[in-house]
Amino acid sequence: MKKYLIGLVITLILLTGESFANTLTKRDSAIMKGQENLLIAINSNNYGLKSSAAQILGDIKSDKAVIPLMKILKSSDDENLRIIAALSLYKIQSPMGMFAVRQAIRFDESVRVRNLCLMFYLDSEKQESAAAKQK
Repeated sequence: MKKYLIGLVITLILLTGESFANTLTKRDSAIMKGQENLLIAINSNNYGLKSSAAQILGDIKSDKAVIPLMKILKSSDDENLRIIAALSLYKIQSPMGMFAVRQAIRFDESVRVRNLCLMFYLDSEKQESAAAKQK
């Protein structure tokens, strides 16, 4: 009887674990599909769609969005869109993205964009130094 009970418990654990793994895989798959759609949207000509996608990609810290966001920061004609791109790059915190924000401090034509990029960059440096002190 004990062997039967132990076998039943092990079977239930394995089935539950497999079911849980499938759930995570479906969730991860949905996230990846959503991220792909946002990456498509960020290349859209629709201003609202592009700005919303850029903001959401920053919120979810999408590493795949760094290059498109850098492109927007460097070449968009719209000041607000460049600010959204800089903010998203700041949220993602990739070294390449923060380098683009630092370059925008020096080279962007808009004083407003330069000042906000400076704020993002300084806050990023402050966070890095605080993290280094904790270690």
